Formats: sequence, structure tokens, C-alpha cells
Amino acid sequence: MSENYSSIAFTRHVRDAQERYGSRAAVERLGSEVPGSPAGAEPRDPLTEFEAEFIGLRDGFYLASTSDTGWPYVQFRGGPPGFVKVLDEHTFGWADFRGNRQYISAGNIAGDDRVSVFFMDYPRQLRLKVFGRANVIDVREDPSAAQALTVAGYRAKVERAVIVTVAAFDWNCQQHITPRYSAEELRDVLAPLHEELARLRARGHEGTAAA
Repeated sequence: MSENYSSIAFTRHVRDAQERYGSRAAVERLGSEVPGSPAGAEPRDPLTEFEAEFIGLRDGFYLASTSDTGWPYVQFRGGPPGFVKVLDEHTFGWADFRGNRQYISAGNIAGDDRVSVFFMDYPRQLRLKVFGRANVIDVREDPSAAQALTVAGYRAKVERAVIVTVAAFDWNCQQHITPRYSAEELRDVLAPLHEELARLRARGHEGTAAA
């Protein structure tokens, strides 16, 4: 848990819930009483090399924003591994590809730039939660922003660049994260089995021919 995470996440109602359900003492030991940034200061916890590498290897994430009516919205954003780029210890960003053209996240961020981002590694059952402030840049107004974040060789229409300034982050425990694997990950694991199956089939064909 980074320094400012508890000061953002553990609001009065959250602390009341922790007290009611018996976890208050445990989260206090994890640092929930850390005061965070001074009053009036914008929290900015730096990412370490570990978080930067983790983010840079992801092929998708979940982005939460809030509308001007107060309703939350969660969106999955995907791309090739490496499409999310850590720019420095305080910021990361991605080229925002054209999707269903509802622009709910873009509109929400225009009204309230606070976002929450979940990065998942399902095979290793890891989850990184990030609080931050997002800046959506129209590539028609600033083409250089897209150039810095575009993934070479990936065919998609880039409409925006999104830069998130990190406020705080936390790593979750592995409980209840179901391991899931991409086709590429399964291909690597299953390759020896496919090779063995091919050898057995070839041996079977040889035996049939000899008979």
C-alpha cells in the first residue's frame, strides 16, 4: 500500500465498515493511519520499478470513472502487451483506440478527472489498484501525444491519448482471483503436449503401415 492510498480509500464510511466487520485493527497494521499528503496537497505516490514493469506488461485494464450524476462506470481497455506505457514514476498513459463510440469514460473524465484503474495478472493472481487523475488529449489537437503512445504494428484508429497522474496505489491479495490464460500463454504450455501427440500419431501411422 502506497503512502496516500489509505487517505484516499479509507473514508469515514469505509472506516465505519471496517470497524463493523472486524477488519479495522488489521488494516491499521497495514498502514491505514498514515496521514498521507499534507492538507491541501495533491497526493502523488511514485511508482517503483516493480509497478512500472507490471503495468508495462499488461494487455488490458479496467478503468473506473464517475458521471456528473454520480453514477460510476467501469470500462475494459485492451491492446497488445506494452500498449500502456509508464512515462515516469508519477505518470502512465495509453493510446485510446476507437471503440463503440459512446465516449462515456472520455465524457466522465471531462467532468471529473479522478479515476481508478485495475491492472490484472490472472495467471499469477496479481492485482494492482491505482488512484489517479486522467487527462484526455484529442490527437487532432496534439498529434505528438499519440505518437509517443502509439504501439508500432498495431492496427487501430487512435482518437485520443490518455495520461494518468498517479495519486496512490495498492496491491491486492490473491484470494478469489481465478487464474485465466491467454491463447498465447496456453500455446506455450501446451506446445510439448502437442509435440508428444504428433510423435505418437506418427508412430501409430508407422505401425499401421508396417502391418
